[in-house]
Amino acid sequence: MVVPQVKAETSQVRTWRVGELLLAASDALQSRLGAVAVRGELSGFSRAASGHCYFTLKDDAGQAALLRCAMFRRAAGLLDFRPADGQQVELRGRISVYEARGELQCVVESMQRVGAGSLYEQFLRLKAKLELAGLFDTSRKREIEAFPSRIGIVTSLGAAALHDVLSAIARRAPQVAVVVYPSAVQGAEAPAQLVRAIELAGQRAEVQTLIVCRGGGSLEDLWAFNDEQVVRAIAACPIPVICGVGHETDLTLAELAADLRAPTPTAAAELAAPRRDEALARLQALSGTLDRAVHRRLDGWAQRLDLLSLQLGRPARLVAQQSARLAQWQGRMQLAVQHAGQVRRLALDDLGRRLTRAAQRFLQAQAQGLRQAELRLQAGDPHRVLARGYAWLTDDHDRPVSTVRALQRGQRLTAQWADGKAQVDVVDIVPGDDPR
Repeated sequence: MVVPQVKAETSQVRTWRVGELLLAASDALQSRLGAVAVRGELSGFSRAASGHCYFTLKDDAGQAALLRCAMFRRAAGLLDFRPADGQQVELRGRISVYEARGELQCVVESMQRVGAGSLYEQFLRLKAKLELAGLFDTSRKREIEAFPSRIGIVTSLGAAALHDVLSAIARRAPQVAVVVYPSAVQGAEAPAQLVRAIELAGQRAEVQTLIVCRGGGSLEDLWAFNDEQVVRAIAACPIPVICGVGHETDLTLAELAADLRAPTPTAAAELAAPRRDEALARLQALSGTLDRAVHRRLDGWAQRLDLLSLQLGRPARLVAQQSARLAQWQGRMQLAVQHAGQVRRLALDDLGRRLTRAAQRFLQAQAQGLRQAELRLQAGDPHRVLARGYAWLTDDHDRPVSTVRALQRGQRLTAQWADGKAQVDVVDIVPGDDPR
């Protein structure tokens, strides 16, 4: 059997450089997909110093899918809102490969928020976060100044709310001065401007009440007053804040953080500035009450003065009464001094006797101690020992010889008795039993 020879054919596979392959993949994606629109949730949003924005788009259906995105400064400058983590957005752009990291990314050309529903979810999340931080606690809210001399207003100079507030203050309390801290109240720049205006009012401290307000609108229009930084600026403001945003049915986080919420900007002005005629009527009533109280007090003092004048009509009797009282107190004082002196003398006599007895006992104890010390000293006197027939031996260096083992034949010693001493030589050494 003959096996036919088959010629092996080797297919030619192109070898790419990394950059070339990534560029080819990017071109293929753009040519295949073209412009794309994608919807999801913002995550990790950041804006670089260059103005470029970088973030990740998460799948809004809960799937574990992420798309890295880049939005360059030109496109970011066209945004009409401030992007933040958690917002639901719809992007339009093109898919490419970021060659530096070999990652798939979307170069965003435009971005829009998706519906009010997503905004309301974000509103609820932020509300829960700030409520947990204690920014809405009623215990931290302050009383509004009852009769302010100056009121500050934070709003847009072109807003109808400013006209409504100024008209209400001029109608109710024309004596109150108004200071306006202008700020945008809608759009991407509004939160930062609102924060700066509120902080400026707190730093200047020239008003007693601050009104933060704007007219009605959609949830998107009022969103600047749900910004976390704006809410925290209102809570930290050293001036009591009244917040009136939108209509009565509208509710923003800025109103919850304020010291007092007004349903409308006009209502905020009415809460900040009491009516002048009502204040004058109240002052008139207080003036009448004060006048009547003063007259009652004067009448009472006049009656008391009359009574005292009657008592002073007989001064001799009063002087005699006072003299008798003084004599009585003088007698009591003398008796008290004598009694105190007797008590002191008795106490001193007792202390003297006790001191004498203590001194005698001390001297007796000291004398007895001296006698015992004298007996111990006499018992240890070496001369008494020598007088009983003992001798004290020392070598030629005047060192005591207390054992025979320290002696040598021919050694000269000095023997000391009670009545004198003598030089002796060691002739013989006879060791005995060691008494130890």
